[in-house]
Amino acid sequence: MKAVRFHGAKDIRVEDVEEPSSKLAPDDVLVAPIVTGICGTDLHEYIAGPIVTPSEPHIYTGASNPQILGHEFSAKVLAVGDEVSNVAVGERISVQPLVAPRNDYYGKRGLYHLSPQLGCIGLSWAWGGMGEKAVIKDYNAQSVPEGLTDDQAAMIEPAAVALYGVDRGGVEAGSTVLVSGAGPIGALTVLSARAAGASTIIVSEPNPNRRRIISEIAPYAHVVDPRSGELPTVVGDLTEEGVGVDVALECVGLEASLNACAEAVRRQGKVVQVGLHMKPASIDAMLWALKDISVEATWCYPTQIWPRIGRMVASGNFPIEKVITSRIAAEDVVDKGFEALLDPAGEHLKILVTT
Repeated sequence: MKAVRFHGAKDIRVEDVEEPSSKLAPDDVLVAPIVTGICGTDLHEYIAGPIVTPSEPHIYTGASNPQILGHEFSAKVLAVGDEVSNVAVGERISVQPLVAPRNDYYGKRGLYHLSPQLGCIGLSWAWGGMGEKAVIKDYNAQSVPEGLTDDQAAMIEPAAVALYGVDRGGVEAGSTVLVSGAGPIGALTVLSARAAGASTIIVSEPNPNRRRIISEIAPYAHVVDPRSGELPTVVGDLTEEGVGVDVALECVGLEASLNACAEAVRRQGKVVQVGLHMKPASIDAMLWALKDISVEATWCYPTQIWPRIGRMVASGNFPIEKVITSRIAAEDVVDKGFEALLDPAGEHLKILVTT
């Protein structure tokens, strides 16, 4: 079968590989991926990997390079193991890609995403969404409402990252919110905050193309170029008595963005780290203290969030498909996918790949 595989930095190939065995473990599900999103984590691997993709066999899954990529995907169920009861052959699903023990300290508490042995389909698992077939566990196969499209089902994974950040920030009806960064996760965070009832959403984004895109998909947002120096003024003008936003969501993973969030939030407000920081950040701890703020960090998402997102999307309250800017074939994944997303003058947020 055809698959997109990661061999190393700047080395992603479309190759013929052996299909999964038809002999399934009792809790296995054999699926045919439909569409798969290219994630920021995939981009980091492409630029400087291996980072999270294991060079040596993974501690829990045993997977190692070359890795079939793709952890944001929808799929059709082809076959199921003898003990699988949550999905049926022929059903369309959204894949929840986190693979973790069910019986370690965190697993026994339902905190699967926090397991030290955490693996991920498409990053540290034998199979991924950018292949014609894949084997996943029964808990990875998540049913979706009948009306969801294949694209929407594939987008639930990045939407889970965004919604978890909004949840951790306690965004509710009437909240004032700053979203720093309008990349794919930032854009989904804007949509999440709106779905949660935020009345005022400010977006800080230096890239003009991304400012244009977020203005189109979220016309209610107040979009600011942070390099203009106008962000503090906009925050002051749009919040009660100029005190600052209730919640600031950092979706970039950069020191300057984190500090801008701390400056923009009101006293006893919340700053939520959604973007992953690849190096240590210097912060003004005294400012955090003087403002008595809470700083929330997030890692992945609780896996139980999938049905909730499916219902939100089906209701029209969470239009995650708006973030998709292109659909490409697997054969074009490098030039029209990875390189297109890395182009600073590019016009894409989320690119979906079909195999």
